[in-house]
Amino acid sequence: MSMIPEVKCRRCGETFSSLRSRCPNCGTRRVAQSTRTPGPTPGTVSGTAAYERAETNTKWQIIFGLILVAAVVLAVIVMVTTSLEGADVKQQTTSITPPVVTEYVPVIEEAPTPPPTPTPNVEGLRVMFYTTEIQTDFTKTVVEGPIDLTVQVMPMTLQGLKVDMVSSQPDILKVEKMDEYAFRITLEDVESIPSPCTLTISCANFEKTLTVYCRHG
Repeated sequence: MSMIPEVKCRRCGETFSSLRSRCPNCGTRRVAQSTRTPGPTPGTVSGTAAYERAETNTKWQIIFGLILVAAVVLAVIVMVTTSLEGADVKQQTTSITPPVVTEYVPVIEEAPTPPPTPTPNVEGLRVMFYTTEIQTDFTKTVVEGPIDLTVQVMPMTLQGLKVDMVSSQPDILKVEKMDEYAFRITLEDVESIPSPCTLTISCANFEKTLTVYCRHG
């Protein structure tokens, strides 16, 4: 390591020996550093007017700095408070109001009453034994066995009507319904047969009564 210190050219940056007065690269003259210590300024000497002014300026700078810091802190507090209040108001504004629940009972309308079906007007009942019509009465004997009677509803255009046939003495003169309009009549073999018995035939608004004379034989 060289004992002679080197310096750096202030123009081209080339390093060279401190013994040289100029840079060997660009010829710039080397400036020797001053070893003289600068004297104190008037503002740093205690008791001088400049020192008093410097102290006063420093105090005012500190006071101004504190005021500035306090103002900044106060402004931050105001901004935070305003932001929180605005957020609360916005949250209250945008909150969904729950629906009002009312005890509403729906009114169920009754189904309209259908118009009553008109009663068919039956004009007559014809009781037939095969092709013979029984008008008001006939005779029934035990030895004859059962006989079948059919009922025709007049007018013939009426269909699907219920026809009933009832005996005045069902223990003696029995009636058995075979189908919608057919009936079977049976005379029981009893010792005492009151005479006569009756058969009542009914359909809708019409009735017809037949007289039956019962005999043993």
